[in-house]
Amino acid sequence: MIERLRNEDFDKIYNIMEMSFPSEEYRPYDKQKALLNKPEYSIYAMYSEYKDIKAFIALWDFSEFAFIEHLAVHPEYRNCGIGAYILNELVERFSKTVCLEVELPETEIASRRIGFYKRNNFCLNQYPYMQPSISEGMKPVPMFIMTSPTEVDKDFFEHIKGTLYTKVYI
Repeated sequence: MIERLRNEDFDKIYNIMEMSFPSEEYRPYDKQKALLNKPEYSIYAMYSEYKDIKAFIALWDFSEFAFIEHLAVHPEYRNCGIGAYILNELVERFSKTVCLEVELPETEIASRRIGFYKRNNFCLNQYPYMQPSISEGMKPVPMFIMTSPTEVDKDFFEHIKGTLYTKVYI
């Protein structure tokens, strides 16, 4: 089961983030931690029996959709089904579209990541999308938006993109 992150565990989450994502895909520590004060943003964690964090999912809950900003499993717990479990448990909590960003399938890991999300009922939307710079000095990153339970039409995609650009990447 996943539960809302305890604030004192943020450092553990950030450590997993650093191990799991390229630096252009997460914010500097202070800016990432400051998001916890935003009402739309939350982090859910899966804790071990010893209170270690096995995995986490960070998301934005907007009125018409939820956006998963980060999903990561601690390296010691990878390839055990935890990522699929935490993703599916979260998607079941929402009765609206859930979306996330994925890198273009230009590397084996990016292709595997897209395959993982497809196996977990996400659809790849083929509309052009650039993830804005998440921190100073970083360049925008070309990506795709994946959505669950279905693909979205161009108008809803533009709504998602506009919301991300004005609420998440500011």
